[in-house]
Amino acid sequence: MNLRLLRILTIIMSFFFLTGFLPILSFVGPGVTFLSSGNVYKASAQFIINKKLEKETGKNSLILIKETLVDETNKKIKINSFDEDFRQLVERRIKMTRQILDNQNLQKLLKKRIEVTRSILDLNNTTQ
Repeated sequence: MNLRLLRILTIIMSFFFLTGFLPILSFVGPGVTFLSSGNVYKASAQFIINKKLEKETGKNSLILIKETLVDETNKKIKINSFDEDFRQLVERRIKMTRQILDNQNLQKLLKKRIEVTRSILDLNNTTQ
């Protein structure tokens, strides 16, 4: 009896896989749901929702979710790329501004020392 059942299942499974009958995959999900939970309503609802999504979008639910996740990941990468570019731009501008301020402070310090040195030299010249 078991051998006969095994032969029948083998023939049926080979028919599905060798003829390219791929919609069998749409029965696998609800079948697993039915077998694991025993809930016919849940399995049939899952099958109906899958069929409705496939009819509306032309894609099954797994492909649709995968593409949605890939799109969201690409958007996040673009946002992170923009954030990184913006951060680098701001850092570069801050460095330029600091360099300009340092140069101005150095020039002021240099002018002050020159004035102090001139005043010392003038004092020395006037006393001699």
